[in-house]
Amino acid sequence: MEPRIQYAQTADGVSIAFWVVGRGPPFVWVPEPPWSHIQLEWREPVFRKSFDLLATKRSVVRFDARGLGLSDRDVDDLSLDSRILDLEAVVDSLRYQTFALCAVTWATPLAIAYAARHSERVSHLILVSAMASAMDAMRVPRQQTLRTLLDSDWELYTENVAAVSFGWGREEARRFADHFRACVSADTGRRYFHTMQGDDVTEYLPQVTTPTLLVQLTGVSYLSIDSARKLASGMPNAQMVAIEGNFSESLELVLAAIDDFLSEGDEAAAGVAPSGLVTILFTDMEGSTTLTQRLGDAKAQEVLRAHNRIVRDALKAHSGSEIKHTGDGIMASFASASRALECAIDIQRALAQHNESNPDMPIRVRIGLNAGEPVAEEKDLFGTAVQLAARICAHAEPGEILAPIVVRELAAGKGFLLSDRGDVALRGFEDPVRLYEVRWREEG
Repeated sequence: MEPRIQYAQTADGVSIAFWVVGRGPPFVWVPEPPWSHIQLEWREPVFRKSFDLLATKRSVVRFDARGLGLSDRDVDDLSLDSRILDLEAVVDSLRYQTFALCAVTWATPLAIAYAARHSERVSHLILVSAMASAMDAMRVPRQQTLRTLLDSDWELYTENVAAVSFGWGREEARRFADHFRACVSADTGRRYFHTMQGDDVTEYLPQVTTPTLLVQLTGVSYLSIDSARKLASGMPNAQMVAIEGNFSESLELVLAAIDDFLSEGDEAAAGVAPSGLVTILFTDMEGSTTLTQRLGDAKAQEVLRAHNRIVRDALKAHSGSEIKHTGDGIMASFASASRALECAIDIQRALAQHNESNPDMPIRVRIGLNAGEPVAEEKDLFGTAVQLAARICAHAEPGEILAPIVVRELAAGKGFLLSDRGDVALRGFEDPVRLYEVRWREEG
């Protein structure tokens, strides 16, 4: 049975067609202009297989961008900002607070821009054969030849674009050409490509703090491994997987990589203690006993709740997993050192803002980090890596973030500012530990 087609209206009055299949955490798959037709995609074997596999664990959302498929065809504005309105209309109509966002090739600039502007709503970002600037792909000679066909012979263009860009066989190319022409008129298709030439979201890359998976397909000839590495290096929490072939040939490998990436987040959200290399973060409130004596139990509990809210909001924003509450603070774990550092910085900045607004009840917190392979047992973590993180936290001054050299090395090249504090003797550890202070206060 085909999914029920629904409609959402954008802020500028365009009707956007979409459907939802499956159950579970929302997974929003952005259409790749100008080939988008959600009803015909459901009938295509490659697309249908993707939807069926993803929908076993998730609520998969697919929509037609403006001017395409079953959405309003008669539209003038095809700019990146207007296409973001299409996405916003769909997720707002479904009342999603957070969701995973997936995009392929020409749709990836839109997904990057949205994730940078709305990091609080995107739990995971998946980019397949991504680009930050459309012109990078259009400079490739084969793409330039295709652009010539685009303006001179629409039918010939649609027959060649799949074979040249995706390397599909002749039968698949013919079927894709028929599908392409059903998705969009020749005039709108041309306008889309000319408009998308201006898509450049390079400036947004450092702002994408969402956990990000880059899947680079070697069969997409106009996007190289080097360009994918460059893209990944510009995003604070990105990881890259290279897969041989194109989307059609390597579908199951692509979907397996996506499932593994999302499953890590599912475990963190469920409070499952991670295994392998993780980064541990401890917070510790200054003088909590004195605070209780000074303010009384009720007021002191208000302060503790404010601390907990600020820390937990930051953990959610940076895919941290709360392991336990320690009475005066929180212990958390991260799959990435850079995510842990970003979270620690956000916690201190949020506390600074809180203290400006509440000078009579300030919250001053120490934060310590360490990376290692702790022992996971019954949703808790144990071992030397955890003990060292706790000792580092205890050594910090209120308002400080301290990390050892292992965290510094894991996050190298990600733009963090760390000051060398030298070798420090910590209780319970025979050898001195090299510590670094993480600079978190806004400069200038």
